[in-house]
Amino acid sequence: MKRACRYPGAGLFIGAVSLCLAAPAYAVDPGEILPDAALEARARAISSELRCLVCQNQSIDDSNAPLAKDLRVLVRERLNAGETDRDVVDFIVARYGDFVLLKPPFNRHTLLLWLAPLLCLVGLATAVIRATSTRSPSSTPAAFDTLTPAEEAKLRDVLNSPPDR
Repeated sequence: MKRACRYPGAGLFIGAVSLCLAAPAYAVDPGEILPDAALEARARAISSELRCLVCQNQSIDDSNAPLAKDLRVLVRERLNAGETDRDVVDFIVARYGDFVLLKPPFNRHTLLLWLAPLLCLVGLATAVIRATSTRSPSSTPAAFDTLTPAEEAKLRDVLNSPPDR
């Protein structure tokens, strides 16, 4: 007798997540890897700090985009030429701007980028405080404090009338 799975989509979900997690491992082609392990480690460290300009949410080390491959090769070429890690990063930033860095520096060009989360939190807190605050009794209009003579008479009639059955 065949038993039905309690969660029929679980296998498909686990397979999809596994493929997504395994995909970045194949981004660096074997032909790109440097024979010197120390240089390759430096290249991987630099590549993990640089944003793929095509994907924009991955480092060039994780991306399969052709531009990311070109940038990885460029990093390795410049390291082979004897440049320091800082020189390589500065060269790429000079070419593509601060946007190429996954962790952009705090300066006047990136000020909004760094302060936007704080501004959103302050705005949200202000909106919540305004929505949940109650008006004080002193802030109610004076027109609602007393009844007019006509309203008092109508209220007396309603209160003194027998209840309907």
